[in-house]
Amino acid sequence: MAEVLKATLRKDLKKSTTKALRRAGQVPAVLYGKKTENKNIAVDEITFQKWMRKVGKNTIFSLEIEGNDKHQVLVYDVQFDPIKEKLYHIDFYEVDMESEIETSVPVKLVGEAPAEREGGIISQLLYELTVRCLPADIPEEIEVDISNVELGDTIQVKDIRDRVSVELLHEDDETILTVQAPSVVPEEEEAESGASDEASAEATEEGE
Repeated sequence: MAEVLKATLRKDLKKSTTKALRRAGQVPAVLYGKKTENKNIAVDEITFQKWMRKVGKNTIFSLEIEGNDKHQVLVYDVQFDPIKEKLYHIDFYEVDMESEIETSVPVKLVGEAPAEREGGIISQLLYELTVRCLPADIPEEIEVDISNVELGDTIQVKDIRDRVSVELLHEDDETILTVQAPSVVPEEEEAESGASDEASAEATEEGE
């Protein structure tokens, strides 16, 4: 990617300075890696949010510090202020392109399940899968095809392992999703409910 995300060094780590930084629309961050000395930095909040919408969480990109210090990084962690709902802190991890890493990849369900046409409910249990691979091989998402699932079916990790190009760090029997049958009210209960409603209506009319 030709474009880079720009950052500045944070030399003053006092709480008052950090608070002033956030008020100015900057987000405190740290850059680290196996072969990288920790660096305290800051990025523009709005620019970072636009950047993440563009490249996604699992994309490697270039982080440029003070104009000439470039690093190939992943966004390892993003913290939010739960009260103000604003970005609070970011962890950037510098990757070694020749060494495998572990990271989480979102799961995307694709296709239309026959079970849904019958009123079935898709219950997704795993929304991310942990993988191990070279940084350049990290997929943006892992697709799980649901076009053949029927009522009562489950899809486990073992069902997709051979279809994924990276190593999945999960047990085979971990469940990604299940298909639940629709809730059906027995006819007797429906009849009783109907009779009860009718009796209530009659009682109301008599009272009037």
